[in-house]
Amino acid sequence: MIRKLMITASACALLALSPTLATADETKAPVTATNADTYRLLNLFGDVFDRVRADYVEPVSEEEMIEAALNGMLSSLDPHSNYMNAKAYKDMQVQIRGEFGGLGIEVTMDQGWVKVVSPIDDTPAAKAGLRTNDYITHINGDTVQGLTLNEAVDRMRGPPNTDIRLTIRREGQAPFDATLTRAVIKIQTVKAKLLPNNVAYIRLTQFAETSGDNLLKAIEQLKKEAKGHPSGFILDLRNNPGGLLGKAVEISSDFLTRGQEVVSTRSRRPEDTQRFNASGGDQIDGAPLVVLINDGSASASEIVAGALQDHHRATLMGTKSFGKGSVQTIIEIPSSGGAVRLTTARYYTPSGRSIQALGIEPDIKVQVSAEAEATDSADDDATSRSEASLPHALKNDTIKAPDPKDVAPVLIKPGSQKDQGKDQATKDEKKTKAPPAFLEPSKMGDPATDYQLARALEQLKTMAYAKGAKAN
Repeated sequence: MIRKLMITASACALLALSPTLATADETKAPVTATNADTYRLLNLFGDVFDRVRADYVEPVSEEEMIEAALNGMLSSLDPHSNYMNAKAYKDMQVQIRGEFGGLGIEVTMDQGWVKVVSPIDDTPAAKAGLRTNDYITHINGDTVQGLTLNEAVDRMRGPPNTDIRLTIRREGQAPFDATLTRAVIKIQTVKAKLLPNNVAYIRLTQFAETSGDNLLKAIEQLKKEAKGHPSGFILDLRNNPGGLLGKAVEISSDFLTRGQEVVSTRSRRPEDTQRFNASGGDQIDGAPLVVLINDGSASASEIVAGALQDHHRATLMGTKSFGKGSVQTIIEIPSSGGAVRLTTARYYTPSGRSIQALGIEPDIKVQVSAEAEATDSADDDATSRSEASLPHALKNDTIKAPDPKDVAPVLIKPGSQKDQGKDQATKDEKKTKAPPAFLEPSKMGDPATDYQLARALEQLKTMAYAKGAKAN
């Protein structure tokens, strides 16, 4: 039996170790021609395979050639589809359970380089200071250019307590080396504590199998610590790269009214459209809720944030999210023991919007520091930190290109080009002086060092005041 698992994780690897409806004519007439073309192309593949196997300058593993061909085919579709051999598939299953060995870093491929999506809290990657949007260019001195994502990940795996040297390219800095010590990673996906004024803070680092139960435990513990009920809640989804679709629905349900829509998915066949509604009920009894997001919040994180925003259940604060609006299905391949991770659907928030390649805009935009706010450096480089920047990224099917006749011509007045040049120079100067839009993971969760969290606390005070004034 082929086992399928729906996931929404970023097209990444944790180092471990609107659809068109075909017409009747389109589905009938071309069958014979299509089959003939398919067989011809498969024969072409076989011919090239045989030629390489027989004449390449060095002997080549047939298994490696086939796996590379499969990954080439899948990666040409979108950034999140790929083939996993038996070992990689087993590693992924362990990862989903929330405990694995490796570096603790979520990565993807971008223009031939390994790009960091998010380091996981309290792992070797986070402790070494790796950041979202860093590029790994070399592994133990060897370039990653020419490697597939799986090959790069495999080279970074190894026994616990062994060292690995990564060469990092970070915007605005010269390339540098970072030495990490591999470890057994036990992901604590939920962290919680009570902040001043009885505000409950919950940080969710990814959507693993244990995340739903651990969130409920955290809410109950915070209620006990608050000796009654917290005055408000902050759900921190910053740098959360995603995970299991089912867990996104489950966790959204903990803050919504039973029966409210969380997310819908639409695939190639209209009959496969699915809607997921909240079950259970609001576990925080309508308490004020703020959700923190940034450009490291992807996929399942965006499902939760989008559902809470559309139902006006929470105020979203921070910066624009990553913009991954697709769902992957893990399909086991019994003949190899491996699996295919295949993009099979797009997802839509309750209001019907797709965030694919767009991201979710927060209700209140807050930069990582007061200095960044003052220089207005918000998301100047957003396109380099988003789904839209990845090769072969799916287009957003809810956006239509503007009709040229509806676009007003731009009239340039004499001398205005010079003024525009001055304006651009001013913007460039601001951008150069602006501090990097990054907050070290170790500083998250402390209002003294976490500016976005401090602003969220202020927002909860405002919400509580408004609620009290309305009641009076």
